[in-house]
Amino acid sequence: MSTPETQSATTPPVIGVFDSGFGGLTVLRALLSRLPGARFAFIGDTARLPYGSKSRRTIARYAAQSAQFLVNQQGAEFLVIACNTASALALDAIEEAVTVPVLGVIEPGAETARQASKTGDVLVIATDATVQSHAYAAACRARGLRALEKACPLLVPLVEEGWTGSLIPAGIVAESSTAQAASAPPQVAVTAEVIRIYLDELNADASAQGMKPDTLVLGCTHYPLLRGLIDKAVPAGVRVIDSAEAAAEAAVRLFNGSAARLSGGQPSENPSPEVQSLRCFATDSVEKFERLGSRFLGRPTGKVELVDLGG
Repeated sequence: MSTPETQSATTPPVIGVFDSGFGGLTVLRALLSRLPGARFAFIGDTARLPYGSKSRRTIARYAAQSAQFLVNQQGAEFLVIACNTASALALDAIEEAVTVPVLGVIEPGAETARQASKTGDVLVIATDATVQSHAYAAACRARGLRALEKACPLLVPLVEEGWTGSLIPAGIVAESSTAQAASAPPQVAVTAEVIRIYLDELNADASAQGMKPDTLVLGCTHYPLLRGLIDKAVPAGVRVIDSAEAAAEAAVRLFNGSAARLSGGQPSENPSPEVQSLRCFATDSVEKFERLGSRFLGRPTGKVELVDLGG
């Protein structure tokens, strides 16, 4: 994969970020903190989600259209595919459709798991479509890891309903998921219990296969909003890998000198709006995007612009 040419100091590069919806805003959030001098264009293909119910050929066509919009109309010089389904099923098609460097979220997540794991056994939770693609298992296997994947279909709607750990009042510390369920607001208690059930099932399957997992990969861009609850639910000694953060770190490395110039070498928790520009686009439901997007981005999305990418 080639790196982009060094940009002029007076013209920060445009980084295009693509998702089938708005979960990929967690990846954008991580990028904003690491590259505060860059300009960003994000598109959520909300008119045609969920991608997971579509054929590989259709997903590839949709993803390529979004990538071309970011490159040809927004001037993106680098693309981050902040969508696990598109990363799993359409990365090759996206790379063929554009002439700029392209980075998905799966390979960085697997590489971070390789660096973190001591036992070589890794667990992955994701959506049905991502699990059925076995993309994480393949990426982990290529790095000498054994990976066990589990689909957790209830987690995305719970996040979009706002039933996340952010509702837990400050000061509540749960020693177990049971204690958490007893003290947390009822919506959060439901989510905590769902997470516990999924992880109990996954760990039981791992044990039955003789695995000793010490790493859990969050294979969906919605899941970072559940990080607090997931951290409390995993067994002691298991490290949680956020694929959104891993992808952002990989993007910074890919930029090489340009990234260091843009970020000053230090992540910024509150990027300056005077320095950093962001435009968000959606193919449908811009009001919903603006309402929910701020949860994922950690700041207002601003005015989301409606675009038509065709059929």
